[in-house]
Amino acid sequence: MKQVVQNYKSGELALLDVPAPECKPGGVLVRSDYSLISTGTELMKVSEAGMSMLGKARSRPDQVAKVLQSVASNGVPATYRKVMGKLDSYTPLGYSLSGVVERVGAGIDDVAVGDVVACAGNEHALHAELNWVPKNLCTRVPDGLAPRHAAFGTVGSIALQGVRRGESQLGDVALVIGLGLIGQLVVQLLAASGVSVVGVDPDPVRCELAERLGAAACGDPESAAVESCVAELTGGHGVDQVYLAAGGGSNQPVELAARLSRDRGRVVDIGKCRLDLPWNAYYGKELDVRFSRSYGPGRYDPEYELEGRDYPIGYVRWTERRNLACFLDLVARGRVDVEPLVSHVADFDDAVETYRSLKDGDLKAVAVLFRYAAPAGETAGAAAPAVAVPPVRRGGAASVPARPGTGRSAAAPVRLAFVGAGNYATSMLLPHLARREGVELSTVVTTTALSAVNAKRKFGFAEATTDLDAVLGDPSVDAVFVVTRHSSHAELTRRALLAGKTVFVEKPLALTEDELAGVVSAVEESGNDRLQVGFNRRFAPLLREARKRFGVRTGPASLRYLVNAGRLEHGSWYLRQDTEGSRFAGEGGHFIDTASWLLGADPVSVYAVAASGDEGGGDLQIVLRYPGGSTATLSYVTNGSPAFPKETLDLIADGKVLRLDDFVRASVHGRRRWSSPRLSRVRDKGQRAQLDAFLRAVRTGGPMPVPLESLVATTAATLAVRTGLAGGAPVTLERTR
Repeated sequence: MKQVVQNYKSGELALLDVPAPECKPGGVLVRSDYSLISTGTELMKVSEAGMSMLGKARSRPDQVAKVLQSVASNGVPATYRKVMGKLDSYTPLGYSLSGVVERVGAGIDDVAVGDVVACAGNEHALHAELNWVPKNLCTRVPDGLAPRHAAFGTVGSIALQGVRRGESQLGDVALVIGLGLIGQLVVQLLAASGVSVVGVDPDPVRCELAERLGAAACGDPESAAVESCVAELTGGHGVDQVYLAAGGGSNQPVELAARLSRDRGRVVDIGKCRLDLPWNAYYGKELDVRFSRSYGPGRYDPEYELEGRDYPIGYVRWTERRNLACFLDLVARGRVDVEPLVSHVADFDDAVETYRSLKDGDLKAVAVLFRYAAPAGETAGAAAPAVAVPPVRRGGAASVPARPGTGRSAAAPVRLAFVGAGNYATSMLLPHLARREGVELSTVVTTTALSAVNAKRKFGFAEATTDLDAVLGDPSVDAVFVVTRHSSHAELTRRALLAGKTVFVEKPLALTEDELAGVVSAVEESGNDRLQVGFNRRFAPLLREARKRFGVRTGPASLRYLVNAGRLEHGSWYLRQDTEGSRFAGEGGHFIDTASWLLGADPVSVYAVAASGDEGGGDLQIVLRYPGGSTATLSYVTNGSPAFPKETLDLIADGKVLRLDDFVRASVHGRRRWSSPRLSRVRDKGQRAQLDAFLRAVRTGGPMPVPLESLVATTAATLAVRTGLAGGAPVTLERTR
């Protein structure tokens, strides 16, 4: 089998072929699915291995003391040989993983062969294809929890034990210093416990992530905003607990902890940071300094860890193993979300290069996972299907305007150009724009002269042309609408972005992963991220009112969306799959975007089944999985009755149900019931409200109505349906960095 090792003397990292471990009594043999790189603990070890001998000595004064004691007892030559022998050996890396039990040792009766388990321990849960793990260092993974999320079990237990040591209570205010992997988990655990959390980290990206995951506010340790936020939340008294989750040699964390703690507050050290306590500050407030020892009671006790002797629950409520099981349960129930922490997933064969990229700073990450050959639930010997969600980077060339719309006069009319003037443009968009105050229809571009003339006459365009380059080069045009056939959307959008235009493109944004990557590359190249895709349903007034009546969601949700699409007429260009993509590829983004908007997140995986095996003409059943345990089931059917409503939707969470009946009626059932009056006029699916929001963004230069990252994620999820149908397995949406 293969295992990641390091030579502490030379710093060499290697992926070695080593003998597989035996299955001994008192434990289980586990084949790894995913293992987690601790970007704090493990990278510190990797960095230390690359130091000079003097540097190693300075970083580990405890080991130096042992060496000096050995010199006194055994002499210099013997001690030298002993130390060099130990340094010049391969040592393992890793301590947190998930996998499948292959064999069960004697004395094990609560785990069976085939069970998915989470494992802990820096001698047992290693970055290796096979590990023997003692009973008290592994636990079964709850049903439905993804193996990649279960791999966080050990680091989650570390964070959980730290929170337990702080003895937080409902309504407390806590400060978390250091928003790396452990800090992010501490933030979520505290927030789930009803504690208001303020985070501190010099990295603004990590601060933003912590705020998304539940922190009330985050900032740089030097920022006055952190102190003012603490003062506001605590009435000037200071925080109840401080959790030190930072590393490094600076004494700033413990000094900041003293300054922002209340009288007799608690300071809990979870990480490995410098602890030169300023005596006057800590004495003056009589601060309670506590240490959190790794995963919990049982750690470093060989009778517990190796011999399997549990502590009675009446005396020790939370042991290592019980902490591990508790954290997995929190993730499975959506109380803790680890998916946003996954910065990168690497194949195990690329382990050495991944460590080097992390050490050199080429890979910026909170958490990195190694993916082994065949994770649970996936076909052995086959790579798990995945669709890339390309990262949105906003670079920018100096020759392209930095932000379309920022230099225009607020009083000037918004000048629009249309590329395409087909049925949808002339029936659903242009009627809302023609002769509208503050809007000027500048130019319409079509491939045939007559259609351009018809659009000009009917809607009042100033010009009609077949020359797209002339429109893209016209500095007076504020925004370009791309309303052509599907196959041209991505390329036209890319060209308009590179020309510095704000762009409204009808769905779909792209028909292939390469096309999607090309659009995102145009954003990076030009610095122009002013893009909107015609996902109008999230703007529908009836649905927005129902969402408002439903209220804030706290737990995981189940969403059911039935689309009674009906059959297409013979000869419809929607059936030209070879050039225009499938029917679902063309309009499926509408429904995925609506689900994502209602659930407040982007999907992380897609599973699709076609009743007829034909994505283009058959009925589709699609399951979307979201962070936090929420799911959306989309039934896209073509053989239903035309008398039945086209779209019906149910959102179920927190003891409440939201129902939408084809944009005609909506209701919310919960503690209070609300039902809208039945609309007697034409269904409003949000086109006008979407155009209002788009024009407002163009006119003011403000944010676009939908974040670009969400548009990209929805498009990738739509493309994943085709990938899933071809592979017959769930498709992971991989967010690269």
